Amino acid sequence: MKWSMIRKLTLVTVACCAVAAPVKTVLAAEGAATPPNQSWSFEGPFGQYDKAALQRGFLVYKNVCSACHSMKYMSYRNLDALGYSEEQIKSIASEYTIQDGPDDEGEYFERPGRPSDRFKSPFENSQQAKAANGGAEPPDMSLLVHARPHGADYIYALIAKGFDDSGEHHMELSAGQYYNKYMLNGNVISMTPPLSDGLVSYPDGSPETVDQYARDVAEFLQYASDPHMEARKEVGIRVMIFLFFFCLVFYMAKKKLWKDVH
Repeated sequence: MKWSMIRKLTLVTVACCAVAAPVKTVLAAEGAATPPNQSWSFEGPFGQYDKAALQRGFLVYKNVCSACHSMKYMSYRNLDALGYSEEQIKSIASEYTIQDGPDDEGEYFERPGRPSDRFKSPFENSQQAKAANGGAEPPDMSLLVHARPHGADYIYALIAKGFDDSGEHHMELSAGQYYNKYMLNGNVISMTPPLSDGLVSYPDGSPETVDQYARDVAEFLQYASDPHMEARKEVGIRVMIFLFFFCLVFYMAKKKLWKDVH
């Protein structure tokens, strides 16, 4: 009976850990190098997002990535989780012009963005996106981290460490194609190296380097893919604590009730 109880406690603990931490899907990627593991603030059962890094990552997305990549599942009001105030969010949203309507006369009109609006996409539709990018539609970034093996490690490595224009890879590349050793399915990517040192200004004085930009935008995209991570981990830890004490009390009650049974 004792070992049976221990096995049950072990199974409960494993199940709760599965709830508290997201699963990293590892897929086979022909020809792609494995991204090196990075240290992230959100890792582990007690990990949390670094709000300063999230704000810097949003600046990188806003000033660089948003020129080609949409984030159709993110709303401007979601920026409150990054530490932005209500007034700051209103100001950020108002920088964009949103098509709305129809009005009372059946006409569509344009207005400044509101916190409730989704992030404005750089293109009106897929055909326009493909036409502007040599036939390759840039992927939406809302869930990109969870859609790629190795998650944030992959995003960071692809942007900061993957591009190689030395020609040592000996691959034939068409116009508009670039070699990236971490790119899935053949190491060929249609995106130019997006970052360079000093490209985005950081108000907090953090290093304005490609490495820092890539790390910050990877953390921001991790948040976009998993905005409820912190709440999920908090619930998971509370459940684990409750179940531990519940099982302990249950076991002590069992010992007391069955102490005279041989």
